[in-house]
Amino acid sequence: MKQIINTKFAKNIFLTALSLFSVIAVAQEEESTSKFTLSGSIDAYYRTTFKDGGDATTATPTSFANQTGFALGMANLIGTYEMGKTGVVVDLVFGPRGTEATFNNDVLNGIINQAYAYWNVSEKTTLTVGRFNTWVGYEVIAPAANFNYSVSYLFSNGPFSHLGAKADFAFSDDVSLMLAITNPWDTNDISGSGVYAVGGQLGVYGQYLNLYYDGGSPTAGGLGFEIDYTGGFDITDSFFFGINAAYNDNSETESGFYGAAIYPQVTTSDSFAIGLRGEYFAYTADGLDDVPVTALTLTGSYTKENLIIKPEIRLDSFGKDNEPFFDSNGGTTNSLSSFAIAAIYSF
Repeated sequence: MKQIINTKFAKNIFLTALSLFSVIAVAQEEESTSKFTLSGSIDAYYRTTFKDGGDATTATPTSFANQTGFALGMANLIGTYEMGKTGVVVDLVFGPRGTEATFNNDVLNGIINQAYAYWNVSEKTTLTVGRFNTWVGYEVIAPAANFNYSVSYLFSNGPFSHLGAKADFAFSDDVSLMLAITNPWDTNDISGSGVYAVGGQLGVYGQYLNLYYDGGSPTAGGLGFEIDYTGGFDITDSFFFGINAAYNDNSETESGFYGAAIYPQVTTSDSFAIGLRGEYFAYTADGLDDVPVTALTLTGSYTKENLIIKPEIRLDSFGKDNEPFFDSNGGTTNSLSSFAIAAIYSF
């Protein structure tokens, strides 16, 4: 009888220990799947204008490289935390470029570029809620992710970020779909108007069709309707050809824009590439002639470890009846030529 009791006792001890070990193992496994990362970048540049002179207030509108002389672009800090199938991203930007892109959304002396949580519901479905950068357009806010240092008219006139929720579906490695509902553009904090925006993105073999629509109210915030195509093709191992085209119409303000840009880029070595952005853009308004803009931007990109040096020549020309720039004598002109050299360090 005593032996039987001891056996049962030993068996219970073994099962208890096994259960405790299983709990610890699961906890350790969950802990091992959690991961925190910190990344970011900092950029600065020197810029001067030619022919038409000008000063810091006469640079290309919203190019994210507007100053003359030495200037700071922005500092970017991105913290990500992931545990299992869920995670969170906080993206802070500091400096003129970040201020322009976030509409001076100051929080604790920092500027929130992105702040969102996500849930990988399955291998093919991800849900995201919070503030995230736009899906519209070829270029992005962070300079390290763009080939050209200054940005296009297409990008600077479209949305930068959205506050809301989206769902991403990966049907295969080459086909994807995203659907979103957000506050109207330029209303990244609240939407007291009761008006919301909807949008989506269809991706097929590296080509993306992007849609966005909100009420377009000039008082409640809004962009109206925009359709945008972004894509590109690897012509050879060293030659890439990118494309962006967009059309926007805001029925509330009776205005909009349209345009297209090409991005041929040639990689000459492991450390150097050169690329051209050729863009045609036009502002529209009911009852008025379109305001056309032609912009050519030639950029070199030299990479040394985490440092990227980008020399850039940019030529902007509006239609002859539109003179948004000032020349060195204080008069107006329709064209501006400039040179910039930027340094970007990412980590």
